[in-house]
Amino acid sequence: MISYTRANDDRDLMGIISLQRQNLPQSLDAEEMQSQGFVTVVHEMEVLKKMNAVEKSVIARDKETVIAYLLAMTTASRYDLPVLVPMFDVFEDILFRGKVLSSYNYIVVGQVCVDKRYRGQGVLDECYSFYVSCFKEKYDFAVTEIATSNVRSIRAHRRIGFETIHEYTAPDHEKWSIVVLDWKDL
Repeated sequence: MISYTRANDDRDLMGIISLQRQNLPQSLDAEEMQSQGFVTVVHEMEVLKKMNAVEKSVIARDKETVIAYLLAMTTASRYDLPVLVPMFDVFEDILFRGKVLSSYNYIVVGQVCVDKRYRGQGVLDECYSFYVSCFKEKYDFAVTEIATSNVRSIRAHRRIGFETIHEYTAPDHEKWSIVVLDWKDL
């Protein structure tokens, strides 16, 4: 029985970290990264706790095991993960619906991951449905960035309703798509 909820305690956060570790590039071979996708940012417990104190992330559980997560990140966490500062910097220059993206009250989907045993079963869609219900009254929209080499994630986010509003190349030469899920379009 899969349940969708918010990350409420250290056990939930440890479940996120465990699933994240299984899906980092160093844990996957090239074929698996290409076909199944990957996550790029390592979140330590201290950072996850700090993020979760501002907005609780969305998780899916099968019994007691975290099988999926969508991290909730606000501008309050801008400097907590140095690797994400360039993303927030890009938000200062992107126009969305006639205004600079950073002028909106947005929530960042800090990272998304579904356990490989549960992929293709609608878990991501249900997680996003719950995410929207949690944040649509408080934020204008959700925004995130996806490595353009992560084709599975790009396709999944497009299917859910995310719109690409900008692409850029980071200092490490990785190419990124900035995508928005505007609640008004749902």
